[in-house]
Amino acid sequence: MHALDVLGDPVRRRLVEILAAGDRPAGEVSAVVEAEFGISQPAVARHLRVLRDAGTVTRRADGPRRIYSLDRAVIEDLESVVDRYRSLWAQRLDALDTEIARGVHERPSTTDPGGDRT
Repeated sequence: MHALDVLGDPVRRRLVEILAAGDRPAGEVSAVVEAEFGISQPAVARHLRVLRDAGTVTRRADGPRRIYSLDRAVIEDLESVVDRYRSLWAQRLDALDTEIARGVHERPSTTDPGGDRT
């Protein structure tokens, strides 16, 4: 599954945001998402499994706890994908800015020199 597909879901994006701040136990991550989205712990576990299967997060055992970590390499790959789109957006926004500026200069005035509306 592509990283953008995985992060298309708001719950999974939130999980990534939480893990971006640092490694967290599954219970802590689950509690935050359960409270914010009103979903069950098994639903959060399924989202974490999707992220793990996609390689976005890793899980390690720490005694009885499971600690989740964000895989920074996946995030770096995602940044490169976003950078490609960002360059397209920048070009199009620059073109839009030019067209808006042209339109402002070419549009006839709606008032005459005396200040009355025409």
